[in-house]
Amino acid sequence: MRRWLLLGLLLGVIVLAWIGWQEKSPVAQHRALPPPSVIRQPARITTRIFDPANPPSDMPPLTSSGEIAQCESNFTANANVAGKSRRSDATHAAITVTQISVTLQLDITIWAPEDISQHVMEHEQGHRQISEYYYQGADKVAAEIASRYLGREVSVSGADLDAEVHKALQDIGAEITDEYEKELNSNPAQLLFDSITDHSRNDVAVQDAVDHALKNVEVESAPANANPR
Repeated sequence: MRRWLLLGLLLGVIVLAWIGWQEKSPVAQHRALPPPSVIRQPARITTRIFDPANPPSDMPPLTSSGEIAQCESNFTANANVAGKSRRSDATHAAITVTQISVTLQLDITIWAPEDISQHVMEHEQGHRQISEYYYQGADKVAAEIASRYLGREVSVSGADLDAEVHKALQDIGAEITDEYEKELNSNPAQLLFDSITDHSRNDVAVQDAVDHALKNVEVESAPANANPR
């Protein structure tokens, strides 16, 4: 009986030790980390009227043949990354990413000539609608990307470890931003919209073209070398 009691106590200690190790394992630590914080700022929309004979210097060039107006959409993200560092010696450390916050912004500028027709302006507003549609789900895209980096470990080395840690966290933030800009890509839908409407030159209803482009973009994408305007 005493042997069984001692064996039972020993097994209990082993189980408790295993549970404790599990709670401190990277997987358990990752689960305990707070989810990424994502703030999606309201879209900023501006209409700038210009003189076609003297366009402003900061206006993007009109690249399409016969193009007289355009809608410029800029999706931006600012990712701030925090982490815990563990020094192994004076010049080496390991960083674990523990917290990520991302702020998103969409800036839309409609460049319209002084004599723009209602039909062309409606076309540019169609481009605006497509950008806003993609922006509605931007926070989910950013959160998914940022979550891939939570719990990630990065090794750094150098004479100034504090500077190296700071740079490594900045680099991770830049990677998150780059991935966001690649994954939140409204260009295929914008290109399809221009293909349907022939850059506002035909009589297809703008709203019908917008709806069709958003619904069918995955199977009907316009050529990649076209220019959404």
